[in-house]
Amino acid sequence: MLELVTVDRDQYTDQIREIFLEYLEWVNGSVKEAYGLEFDMQAKIEDDMLTLDKFMLPKGCLLLGLEVNRAAGVACLKELYGEVGEIKRMYVRPEFRRNGLGRALIEGLLKEASLLGYRQIRLDSARYMVEAHQLYRSMGFKEISAYEGSEIPIDFQKNWIFMEKDL
Repeated sequence: MLELVTVDRDQYTDQIREIFLEYLEWVNGSVKEAYGLEFDMQAKIEDDMLTLDKFMLPKGCLLLGLEVNRAAGVACLKELYGEVGEIKRMYVRPEFRRNGLGRALIEGLLKEASLLGYRQIRLDSARYMVEAHQLYRSMGFKEISAYEGSEIPIDFQKNWIFMEKDL
């Protein structure tokens, strides 16, 4: 049975590291195959783990979909600036896809974003993530130009889609 959990700073750090690393390795492999680009995965995972506070209250949220203490999916919310939040690290493990977990994670983040006072949510994802884009569009996200504060380097932005949703 899957459970959706809002994580506090020192909870589930092993599960978070494991699923973040799986997500980043998947993205890195896919981006390398599709575009011939590579990220420094070790530096990225270490940075994410050292800066988990950006995904914690009072400005953020980290949701895990758990099945018997194993992370099935993850989605994070952080402040971009002012009343604009950003969804990061949205990932559902392949064996847990197509059961509504991705939608539940996004719905949970949008609810939390409203409670935190955000009026708009943005996100970015690689162009090849077509199924993710379909989910985001079905939830009211619209495509926009690259936005200020995105972690995607300018040289890579042509291979990414940027979206936003008003709350």
